Amino acid sequence: MATFPSFDSYGSYSSKNYGAHCLVFSLPDGREIFYSYKTPVAFRDKKGGLHVRVNDWSTTTGKHLNSIDGGCKVAKKGRIDGETFERMLALEFPA
Repeated sequence: MATFPSFDSYGSYSSKNYGAHCLVFSLPDGREIFYSYKTPVAFRDKKGGLHVRVNDWSTTTGKHLNSIDGGCKVAKKGRIDGETFERMLALEFPA
């Protein structure tokens, strides 16, 4: 039997509709991709490392990022610029 990716919402949001805009897709090998709306904003690699992109968008996306990495000063300092994030994401999830 084939094993398929699963998906769920992340964060603690009171509205199920809002939760549809913050999805995480989990692969059987432990990798995950976190989306804010239709944009990948974070991923977990095969070794379990979490990689979060800096907030180049809005307050709402900032809340999503904080839900993913905790939003503390240390976590925010560790966020990755957009170009580097896209390169890392493509290496971890090649087309």
